[in-house]
Amino acid sequence: MSLLANVPLVAAVVATFAAQVLKVVLVLLTERRWAFDRMLETGGMPSSHSATVTALALATGLVEGFSSTYFALSVVFAGIVMYDASGIRRAAGMHAQLINDLVQELAHLFDEGFQPAALKTLLGHTYPQVVVGALVGSLTGLLVAM
Repeated sequence: MSLLANVPLVAAVVATFAAQVLKVVLVLLTERRWAFDRMLETGGMPSSHSATVTALALATGLVEGFSSTYFALSVVFAGIVMYDASGIRRAAGMHAQLINDLVQELAHLFDEGFQPAALKTLLGHTYPQVVVGALVGSLTGLLVAM
């Protein structure tokens, strides 16, 4: 069986790509600049994590049946990923921002040669970012599985 024949897998990959492209488009529309680096970053609008697992779950349900064990597994997996993206990973990003602010505030205490690198702060997602990601994933899952 070819990987391209695996509809849930294709839906998940396409949803990931679609969400990452949408991040670049949204930066272009809101900030009037190209930000191709957003294609490879986590966090932001929409959540590619949510898009991926929602497309996977919906396509699995459409292919295997909504009463299948595979669908149940993918829904539970999606719930864990979306909870993690909007909770734990978002909190880690907020902590990183606070640490960066503290380092900047206390920069005068560091040796001249030592300058700590800023921590990455765009890690998780807000609830709207998760919801929009889930909508992108649902649309992608439907289009790929139909």
